[in-house]
Parts: sequence; C-alpha cells; structure tokens
Amino acid sequence: MTPSLDVTYVGHATVLLQVDGAKILTDPVLRNQVMHLRRSTANIQADWYRDVDAVLVSHMHYDHLDLPSLAMLGEKTRLIVPRGMAAMLKRQGFINIEELAVDDSTTAGKLTIHATPASHDRARFRGGPSADTLGFVIEGSQTAYFPGDTDIFPEMSSLPANIDVALMPVWGWGPTLGQGHLDPYRAAVALQMISPRLAIPIHWGTLSPLGFKWFSPRFLVDPPHTFARHAQTLAPDVTVKILNPGEAVSVSHTNGK
Repeated sequence: MTPSLDVTYVGHATVLLQVDGAKILTDPVLRNQVMHLRRSTANIQADWYRDVDAVLVSHMHYDHLDLPSLAMLGEKTRLIVPRGMAAMLKRQGFINIEELAVDDSTTAGKLTIHATPASHDRARFRGGPSADTLGFVIEGSQTAYFPGDTDIFPEMSSLPANIDVALMPVWGWGPTLGQGHLDPYRAAVALQMISPRLAIPIHWGTLSPLGFKWFSPRFLVDPPHTFARHAQTLAPDVTVKILNPGEAVSVSHTNGK
C-alpha cells in the first residue's frame, strides 16, 4: 500500500495532518467565535481534533493560539510551540509543552518535526507577552510544510527539497492584510522558492468580523482562486488543490503532481 498523507482543512490556519499513524493538528481554532471574529463556515467536527498526537502552534496571535480551543483538547495534549510561549501555557494548566527555536527538531511517533523561521509579529497584543514565530516541516514517509503566519523570508529557498504538501497561507480574516502575511501573489512567489509537489491554500474563508460576511463577502471566497491563477504562471510545476473549510484530501506519492 502506498503511504498517504491525509489533509483536512479545518479552517483558517487549523489543519489536521495524518501520516504514518500520527495525527498532527496546527494552530487549533475549534470554536465558532474568537474575540470579534465569527466562523463563516460549517461547525467544527469532533473527529477533526480527537486523539491528536501533537499540536503545532506557530505564534501568539489570538486567531492561532486560542486557549479555549487548546483546553478542549485537554491539559495533557502535547503542545509543540515557539520559544517563549511555554510559561503562559503552564499558567493556563497545560502540562505537556515542548518549546522549539528555529532549526530545532523533535519527533512525534515516526515523524520528525523541524522548526523553521517565520516573518511575523511576535506579540500576543501590543505591549503584551511575546514569543518566537515559527513554521514547521513535518517529515515522515511524506513531508508537509506548515508556514504559520509569515511573509516571504530568504530561508524559504533552503527548506527541504522533498516537500510533498505545502499549506500556503493566502489571506487572513478581514478585507485587508497587515504586515507579515502572504497575499495570493506573494504566496505564489513563495512557491517558486519552496517548490513542493502540491500546494493547499489555507488561512482564508473561515473567520471574519461580525457582519463582514454579508457586506464584503469576496475576501472569504476569492483568495485561493487568485493564488491558483498566480501559481499557474509563477510555479507551473506545482499542483494547487483548493479545499474549502471542512474538506479533506488524501495525497500519495503517485497522485500529488
């Protein structure tokens, strides 16, 4: 049987990766409302986060580090986080925390997880606690790259050459983007540097401020399609697969590209 990498796009930056018997969840946001942001798509299914082997947290922002969502997973859930984040999590009662700095590695089952740079704001809020910002390469029989929130950074060209699936952030939660993000065009430029077999756009179509879904809906729909068009021009050797929040795909070495 050909090993597969099963990818479920839960929504925003939350993705369930299943490979080599391990379940890895990224930046869990498992609620229908986070601060002023409402989930614009179908409700979360418990199967998307039940019995995960490890959670990867990329940075401190509320739409990526949602403490009530982590509490839903349980205080003993293994959290792999950037350097500087553990103290806050310990104060919240979590007991299985591992901090990584850029270029550090750890394991989860048969997988090796490498911490990569990310170009993004470090603070939870202005003047508040801060920690490093990371992406992660998850390496097993297939390899996935989760950039977290980031703009383009030079080390993208030095990521492993065998990435099967890149989970590419292409937008955010509002009609405009701040610094430290990839928009559809810059995400396609990043594909030239990373050169994965398959790219799945994430960080779109899920969260929006109350009312924006009705008054300005296109930012919830357009970004992955704009990204796919740019990718076709800038990185034609990379296959793009658009998953709506809640959808899944199984990727094998024979069907990626």
